[in-house]
Amino acid sequence: MPKPSVSPETEVIERDQLVPLYRVVLLDDNDHTYDYVIEMLQRIFVFTLDQAYRHAEEVDRCGRTVLIVCELPHAEFARDQIHSYGPDWRLPRSQGAMSAVVEPAQ
Repeated sequence: MPKPSVSPETEVIERDQLVPLYRVVLLDDNDHTYDYVIEMLQRIFVFTLDQAYRHAEEVDRCGRTVLIVCELPHAEFARDQIHSYGPDWRLPRSQGAMSAVVEPAQ
C-alpha cells in the first residue's frame, strides 16, 4: 500500500504550537454570601459541594480564586455566565452578580 504524502497546498501545523490557555478568576466582594457562591459554582461549573466550598473559602480569604483554565472562548463564556448570574437574594444590598476576569494562564 502506498504511503500518503502531503501535498504542497496542505499546511502542516507544528505540535509545539499550543493554543493559549486562560484562567477564569472569581473576585471577592462583600455583597454575596457563601451560599450564593457555592450555589453559583455548582450550577455554572458543576462543581461538587466540596469543590464549590473550597473556592468560596479561597475567594473570601485571598480576594480571588481560579475556577478553571481553558481556551479563550470557553473562559469568556464562563466569565459571562458569572456576570449574568444575578444578585444574591439573601442580601438586600446585593445589586448584581459577582465579578470575574479572564487572564492569560502563562
